[in-house]
Amino acid sequence: GLITMSDSYIQQLFAERIGGVNYGKSTAIYKFEKIKRAKAAAKKAKPDVALIDLGVGEPDEMAFPMVVKALQTEAAKPENRGYADNGGADFKQAAARYMQNLFGVTVDADTEVLHSIGSKAALSILPGCLINPGDYVLMTVPGYPVFGTHAKYYGGLVHNLKLTAENNFLPDLKSIPADILAKAKVLVLNYPNNPTGAVATRKFFEEVVAFAKQHNLVVIQDAAYGSLHFGAEQVSILQVPGAKDVALELHSLSKSHNMTGWRIGFVAGNALLVRAYGDVKDNSDSGQFLGIQKAGAAGLDEVSIPKAIAAKYSRRMDKLVGVLAKLGFQVRKPGAGFFLYMPAPKSATGPSGTVSFDSGEAFSQWMITEHLISTVPWDDCGSFVRFSVTFVSDKGEAGEAEVIAEVERRLSAWKFSF
Repeated sequence: GLITMSDSYIQQLFAERIGGVNYGKSTAIYKFEKIKRAKAAAKKAKPDVALIDLGVGEPDEMAFPMVVKALQTEAAKPENRGYADNGGADFKQAAARYMQNLFGVTVDADTEVLHSIGSKAALSILPGCLINPGDYVLMTVPGYPVFGTHAKYYGGLVHNLKLTAENNFLPDLKSIPADILAKAKVLVLNYPNNPTGAVATRKFFEEVVAFAKQHNLVVIQDAAYGSLHFGAEQVSILQVPGAKDVALELHSLSKSHNMTGWRIGFVAGNALLVRAYGDVKDNSDSGQFLGIQKAGAAGLDEVSIPKAIAAKYSRRMDKLVGVLAKLGFQVRKPGAGFFLYMPAPKSATGPSGTVSFDSGEAFSQWMITEHLISTVPWDDCGSFVRFSVTFVSDKGEAGEAEVIAEVERRLSAWKFSF
């Protein structure tokens, strides 16, 4: 942490939470940045080979035409031009109808629902409602780190619960040490899960609610993929009797309605938590544009949208799982969402001999460099790799089969061992 003469005094002023005097000096590269660089290098090295991107974490298509149309109409109305703050009754009522229509859950539109500028924004705001220095947050790894990052900004601490195949990628609540549990305030869950694709059962959510009541915990359940279940039953923690005493569920239109960049979602559940979220949110943002809220409401009322999107991903999953299983991967279709998570191979034998991989990242880099197939490695709980079925297909369903057949063709000369 040496300050050199050439450093501006600003270098000395950065908060410890972002690195203090060493801010900006780290040479560590974020995983997704490494992938970006490897993709660029591979494209340059093999300009005649099309990159197949199976690493994308967002939908491959536009929002549905009726939603776009609603935005165009609403954006032209003068009454939508002002600050939304925590308002937007239309969106709250639509969110309540959506919870009823999709999950059979009743929430009060006035007190138990509030919009978010996407789930990421909600996850960054909620720690401000709950965390004092020294408070613990229980989170899962692998997982989405935003709530934990902000909890640490407030002086909180994070205890990680590993998600393993043996436990169906559900956390083992009994593994939490008693002294940590005594200082824990929040359990953060994310089901259907990114990156494992695991789906929580109703029984698991019942255990979570009982556990939370026993240990005075708040449960934040991030259901960003919640409406993309492949089975008939849609699972929400709020279906559990008494869940509203302890839980807040986060919903988002990003994945369920192909509205990633629109930044609109909602929190639903415990009225006191919703109110606290609203108070901190009021000091963080001035609400999402009412035109987007009203277009979102139109989308939420069209329950066929998430069903059509889920059906598309389910179809793509069947094809991709079939091909990867044929190539020897230990893979099975997840219960929801668009992520396929599997152990990375230990080695591959093919035309140029045997290559070994000591991590998911090594395998992922080889896939990009050698085959121009992009995936995302996950090494924080064993060597795993995540494929996504949100690849772009120009020719609709027929094109999907072509993309997946091309994956098989590129890898067919290689024998993978695990």
